Amino acid sequence: MIGGKVVEKALLNLGASVNLLPYSIYKQLGLGELKPTSITVSLANRSVKIPRGIIEDVLVQVDNFYYPVDFVVLDTDPIVKEANYVPIILGRPFLATSNAIINCRNGLMQLTFGNMTLELNIFYMSKKLITSEEKEGPEEVCIIDTLVEEHCNQNRQDKLNESLGDLEEGLPEPSDVLATLQETPKLNLKPLPMELKYTYLEENKQCPVIISSSLTTPQEISLLEVLKRCKKAIGWQTSDLKGIIPLVCTHHIYMEEEAKPIRQPQRRLNPHLQEVVRAEVLKLLQAGIIYPISDSPWVSPTQVVQKKSGITMVQNEKGEEITTRLTSGWKVCIDYIKLNVVIRKDHFPLPFINQVLERVSGHAFYCFLDGYSGYFQIEIDFEDQEKTTFTCPFGTYGYRRMPFGLCNAPATFQRCMLSTFEECLVNLEAVLNKCIEKDLVLNWEKCHFMVHQGIVLGHIIFEKGIEVDKAKVELIVKLSSPTTVKGVRQFLGHAGFYRRFIKDFSKLSKPLCELLAKDAKFIWDERSQIVRAPNWQLPFEVMCDASDFTIGAVLGQREDGKPYVIYYASKTLNEAQRNYTTIEKELLVVVFALDKFCAYLVGSFIIVFTDHSALKYLLTKQENEEINLLEPQKA
Repeated sequence: MIGGKVVEKALLNLGASVNLLPYSIYKQLGLGELKPTSITVSLANRSVKIPRGIIEDVLVQVDNFYYPVDFVVLDTDPIVKEANYVPIILGRPFLATSNAIINCRNGLMQLTFGNMTLELNIFYMSKKLITSEEKEGPEEVCIIDTLVEEHCNQNRQDKLNESLGDLEEGLPEPSDVLATLQETPKLNLKPLPMELKYTYLEENKQCPVIISSSLTTPQEISLLEVLKRCKKAIGWQTSDLKGIIPLVCTHHIYMEEEAKPIRQPQRRLNPHLQEVVRAEVLKLLQAGIIYPISDSPWVSPTQVVQKKSGITMVQNEKGEEITTRLTSGWKVCIDYIKLNVVIRKDHFPLPFINQVLERVSGHAFYCFLDGYSGYFQIEIDFEDQEKTTFTCPFGTYGYRRMPFGLCNAPATFQRCMLSTFEECLVNLEAVLNKCIEKDLVLNWEKCHFMVHQGIVLGHIIFEKGIEVDKAKVELIVKLSSPTTVKGVRQFLGHAGFYRRFIKDFSKLSKPLCELLAKDAKFIWDERSQIVRAPNWQLPFEVMCDASDFTIGAVLGQREDGKPYVIYYASKTLNEAQRNYTTIEKELLVVVFALDKFCAYLVGSFIIVFTDHSALKYLLTKQENEEINLLEPQKA
């Protein structure tokens, strides 16, 4: 749109040093008086013409962006077929004003307006047929562009086909994964727990989804109606990923000052893992997530790890059925450790696990939505794509979308999720419609609809509260007894993840902390209580106790006169604190508990329980001049 009127076609031309506007179009637009000029214009046919004048600061609208443009008005009115008529030329001045970046390799052009970016496909936008019947005029400039474009487009396709051909010939024929890349994918329906079942959004058992098996018929029909209306939000294969709109979220890789490029060699892979890498590269190439690159100063190596997808039921040594994630194959990852060292860190706040669990627990029905390769749906800023270059036995490639392993990727993803879901958590249909609006695709296999419980961040949430994931406990139980300092540290890290569920955790772990009994075992039994989310309308109760070596506290509440636990906390005393008197230790545990549970207690009514009555005197005393007992950590 120019001057408030729609213009169907315009030619972007790097070879034009001015912006050209035919006099006939100028009169139609009614842009005001022309300013005289003494310049001459040399056209593509080498003829020289004198312009009518210059019109300044004409607003040109491209999509939602507005740019002020100065046009040279030329007295030319070619007689051409309407379908091929390109009346306006936008030259280098316009490209400079719009801060245009043209990527001939990818066929993309970016225009910038403030902090927003518009991306155009130049191969698609610039196609134009020229016939011998066309007369002289500004549009003749595009003859060379058209020929060069067709040649480059064909050459680019040939290079891509050659790259894919090299991959296909590099090793013996791969497994069925490659054979199905061009076909409708045959989804592998894994066994499900009793409380889940498969259902389908299309006939002939197409487009499966996972729902609760305990829904009534009317409930299931209502749920399927919502899912069918919002089917575009769910993906069943990588090619379903459209990519989140760049204006919503784009990943940037900002480097530390004086950071130098890092090039690492590729790592050895056995033939089986090479086939895994080749299949992954082919899949990502065809989905447009990666592209071949040969001249990047940043190169990182490839590694292959096991991946988990979906859930199933297994029996532990006691014969109990527990829910666990399936190890369904291999995941190709890029080792960005050295690159991450020189990346400027993004300190976007991530949510606290405890707060997330407390917000979502205590409901009868849950819908678990999981982004389909969520990182691969976020665009990387064009200037930063070469920094993601990785090497493998089949060449070097760069990512157009955000890969796993970059240090700031979680912050970018969290920022994107907040902008996508913040205002649409009222019901499932609203969330799915928001996903469709932002082009966020969900993974059908990891989405569970209207279930009564599920695993969130390693914890089981359900109507009664929060439990530990028994599969995680089984892994901890099966860990071998630590024999080194590093082993002890790793074991305590695993067990400490659930310390809020374990009463007197510090007492249980004290021998390990002091490396006195390296064969101490982590013990879990059925008597461990279910931890519940807090009721903010009720007062909190803090129960404190201290011993010679550890202190412990329990945060709880009472409902209908019955107590229940919200949080366990404990701590091993250091050498200085062990020298405290009994009364000082008893007060220390109160200070520790109030600090530990501060997020719960601020603004709430609190009852503190202690078995040391002398504390009442100290807590009611206005000041103690001899020793500040409220800051024992400075001892």
